[in-house]
Amino acid sequence: MRKKRAGRRERRGASFNDRPFGSLQNPFPSVAVLAPEQEDQVHAASMRILEEIGLEFMDDEALDLWAKAGARVDRATQRVRMDRGLVLETIGRAPASFTLRARNPAHNITIGGRHINFATMAGMPYYSDLDSGRQPATLAHYRRMLKLGQMCSPIHVIEGVLVEPQDVPIPRRHLEKGFNQLVLTDKVYHQAAHGREITRDYLEMAAIVFGGHDAILQSPVFASVVNANSPLKYDDRMLGGLITYARAGQCTIITPFILAGAMSPITLAGALAQQNAEALAGVALAQLVNPGCPVVYGGFTTSIDMQTGSPSFGNPEGALALLAGAQLARRYRLPYRGSGSLNTSKAPDAQAAIESQWTLWPAVMGHANLIVHAAGWLEGGLVCSLEKFILDMEGLAMMHRFLAGIEVTDETLALDSIAEIGPGGHHFGTAHTLARYQDAFYMPVVGDRQNYENWQQNGAQDAAQRANRIAKELLAAYEPPPMDEAVREELTAFVEKRKLESTVSYY
Repeated sequence: MRKKRAGRRERRGASFNDRPFGSLQNPFPSVAVLAPEQEDQVHAASMRILEEIGLEFMDDEALDLWAKAGARVDRATQRVRMDRGLVLETIGRAPASFTLRARNPAHNITIGGRHINFATMAGMPYYSDLDSGRQPATLAHYRRMLKLGQMCSPIHVIEGVLVEPQDVPIPRRHLEKGFNQLVLTDKVYHQAAHGREITRDYLEMAAIVFGGHDAILQSPVFASVVNANSPLKYDDRMLGGLITYARAGQCTIITPFILAGAMSPITLAGALAQQNAEALAGVALAQLVNPGCPVVYGGFTTSIDMQTGSPSFGNPEGALALLAGAQLARRYRLPYRGSGSLNTSKAPDAQAAIESQWTLWPAVMGHANLIVHAAGWLEGGLVCSLEKFILDMEGLAMMHRFLAGIEVTDETLALDSIAEIGPGGHHFGTAHTLARYQDAFYMPVVGDRQNYENWQQNGAQDAAQRANRIAKELLAAYEPPPMDEAVREELTAFVEKRKLESTVSYY
C-alpha cells in the first residue's frame, strides 16, 4: 500500500505534455438528429436556394470560374445561380479523406473518416489571465499561446490567428505571425485566408519550410477557414484566399457563420438549409479551381440572443446544428469541421465549462473530423483566456481517454483475480491491480482530489488558479522544436524582405 501511495504522489506531477496523445479515431456510432426524410428535405431546400436564389461572389475570377462551369452568372449583381447537378458533380471531386503534413512527421494528421483532430481557439482580439486581466492581444501573447499549443499533447492543430497581435503594424502582422508559428511549433497548423497578398506570403513561407511549391501542392501542409459572409455571400477577401489556397493544393475549410434569427431564418431548419447551400457552393468553387484539392465542410450555426442581439454559444440549438451539419457532410462524403469550446462566459467559470461541453460533445458524437476552437475560447470569441485554455486541456485529455474505449481481453476481464479474492474481499493489493494501478484510470492534471483539509492547507486554489500555475510550468519547460538552420535563415530573409514590401492595409 505504501508503494501505491508513492505512485499516486508521483502522478500528481503529471502534465499535459507527458501523455502520448496521437491521432484519434471515434469508435462510437455517429449521432444523427435528422430523420432520413428530414435530411432529404433540408437537402432539397438547399438545392432550391442554389438554383433559384443563388449566392453573391464578389470576385471576378470566381465569377469567371462559375461561368465557365455553366452556372448562370449575373455580373451586374455578382449573383450566381447553379444547377444542383453541377454542384453535386463538382463536390464529388473532393477527397473524402486526406493527410495534412506537419513539420514534425510524428504530428501528421488525417482529416476524414472516423478521425478526430482538436485545434486551438482562433481569432481573438483580446487576451486574459489571472495575473494581468483582460487586455488587447500582443505579439508576446501570441507567442505564449503558440508555445502552449506546442506543449499540450491533446492539441493536434495550432491556429494561425490564436490571438490578433495588435501591437504589430497591419502590413507586417501576418508575416510576424507566420514566422513565429513555423519556428515555435512543429504541429499541423492553420493559416488565414485573407485576400491574395497575405495568402501568397503564407504559401511562400510554407514552401521554404516544407520543400518547395511542388512538394506542398502534392502533400498539403496547412488548412484555412474560409467564411461565407452569411447570408448568401462570399466577399472578395475570402474568395481571394479560397482560390489562392485551392490552386496551391492547400486545405480550405468552407464555413458559413450563421446566427439564426439574424443571418438566417430563426428556425433551425431554415438555418441549416442556408448553411448547406453556402457550404456546398464554397466546396464546389474550390473544386472548380483545382479538382481533387482537399476541402472540409464547415458548420458554425448557432442562435442569436433575441434580447441583446449578441451571439449565443454553448446552447442546445447550437448542439443540434453541429450534429445536423455533420450528418449533411456525411451525405456528401465530405470531412466535417465543428467547434469545441464555444461559450459566452466572461470568466473561466462554471458557465464557461457547461457551455463548452455543449459544443465539444456534439462535435465529437457527430463525428466531426476537425474541431476548431477546442481550447481557450471565452466571451463569445472575443477573448483568449490562458486559464480557460488549460481547463479545456483537461476536457480534451479526458476525451482522448474516453475515445480509447474499453479493452476487453482475458487479461482485462481478470477472472483469476476475481476468483482469488472471492466474496467480500478487496482488490487493492492483488497482482492484477499492482501491475496496472498507475495507468488504469485517468489522472487529472487540473482537477483536485484532495480532501478538504489538505486542499485548504495547500492554498485552497480553485480550478482557474491551478490552471494558471500549470500554464506557467508548461511555458517554463518549453523548448523550441528543431529547425534546419539553412531553412530558418531563408525563412527569416523572406520575412524581412516582405516586411519592407507588404502593401496589406487590412487584416
